[in-house]
Amino acid sequence: MSCRIGRAIAAAIGAGALLAACSTTPAGQQASGGATSAAPGAPQKVTLQLQWFTQGQFAGYFAAIDQGYYSEKGLDVTIKEGGVDIVPQTVLAQGQADYAIAWVPKALASREQGAGITDVAQVFQRSGTRQVSFADKGITSPAQFAGKKIGNWGFGNEFELFAGMTKAGLTPADVTLVQQQFDMQALLSGEIDAAQAMSYNEYAQVLEATNPATGQLYQPSDFSVVDWNTDGTAMLQDAIWANTEKLSDPAYADQTVRFIAASLKGWAYCRDNVEACRDIVVRAGSKLGASHQLWQVNEVNKLIWPSPAAGAGTIDPALWAQTVSVARTAVNADGQTVLTKDPDAQAYSNDYVTKAVEMLKAEGVDVVGASYAPQTVTLNPGGN
Repeated sequence: MSCRIGRAIAAAIGAGALLAACSTTPAGQQASGGATSAAPGAPQKVTLQLQWFTQGQFAGYFAAIDQGYYSEKGLDVTIKEGGVDIVPQTVLAQGQADYAIAWVPKALASREQGAGITDVAQVFQRSGTRQVSFADKGITSPAQFAGKKIGNWGFGNEFELFAGMTKAGLTPADVTLVQQQFDMQALLSGEIDAAQAMSYNEYAQVLEATNPATGQLYQPSDFSVVDWNTDGTAMLQDAIWANTEKLSDPAYADQTVRFIAASLKGWAYCRDNVEACRDIVVRAGSKLGASHQLWQVNEVNKLIWPSPAAGAGTIDPALWAQTVSVARTAVNADGQTVLTKDPDAQAYSNDYVTKAVEMLKAEGVDVVGASYAPQTVTLNPGGN
C-alpha cells in the first residue's frame, strides 16, 4: 500500500521509523545534460524517505542501489523506510531527508501549510487506486455505489472516490461510508460492498485469498474494478520531492539531477528485469511474499511505462492540473477538500528531470519504454 496519512497527522514524524539500510559504493560519474560531474573522492551522502514499508512500489530505488546506479552518479544513498506514523514530505521539509517519495495531493496539502517542497520527478504517470467489489454485486461504475457500503482509508486517499461519485451525481449521503482497514478482509467477509485498493497491493491480496466455494484462489473474473484513470478523476501519486529552498543551491540542484537520473535508471532496470527487481526487494527486507512482490513490480511498471515522449519522470501539466482540480473540488463526508487554493509555481519543476533524462539518453538508456509490455504474474496463496 502507499502512504495513507493525511493532514490530520501531518505533524507526526514517527521517531520509530524503520530503516532499510542501503548504501552505494563510492564512485565518480561524468555528467551530461547540463549537470556538472561529482567531485572525486568520497561520494555525497543522500537520504531518501519512502512513504511506506519496503515493497515493490519502490523497487526502482532499491535497484538503483543494487545495480550501482547511484554510485555511478557519485551518490551514497540511504533509504529510510516509511510506516503508519511517517509523513515523508514532512520529514523532507524538516531536513531529516534529502528527498522523499509522496503522493502529489498530500504533498501539496503539506506545501499549502508551509512545507517547502517541490515535485522534481513524477515517477508514477497513472493512479494505482481502484475500488473493488465482487462481480455479483453488479458495481461497475461510481453511479452504482448508491445505497452500497463503500470502504475507504480516509486521510485524503478517498478524494478520487468522492470525485468519481460527484461526477456520477452522487453525494457522500447517497452511500454508507465505511472506514476501511489497510487490507481487504472487510470486502472478503461481506462487511463492505466495494473496497479501496491499490492495483499493486490490496487488489493482489484478494487474488491471493481462497474462494470458499471452489477451494481455489479467487480469479479476476470474480471481481469488478472501478479504475479512476478511466473515470477521469485520477490524481498523481508517487513523485520525487526535493527541498524547494535548497534547489537554489547549485550543488543541491546538481545532486538532484544525478539522483533523479540514477533513480529513473533503476526503474528502467525494473521494467526490463521484473524478476530481478522482485528479488532485490525481497532481499531488502519486504514483509510480503515473493509472488506478491513480483505482482507489485509488474503492476507498478504499468503506472510508469510507457512514459511521456519527453521521458520518464516528466510532469504532464494536464495531469497536474487534473490532480489540483480534484484536490480542490472533491469534498469528503466532512466537507473538506485536500487543497483550498491552487499551488504556486514552485510546487513542481521539469527542469531537473529534463536534465536527468538527457543524461540517461546519452548513456543509451530507454527513458520512454514505448514497447513496454507487462508480464502475466501467477500469485500464490498468501502471496508467498
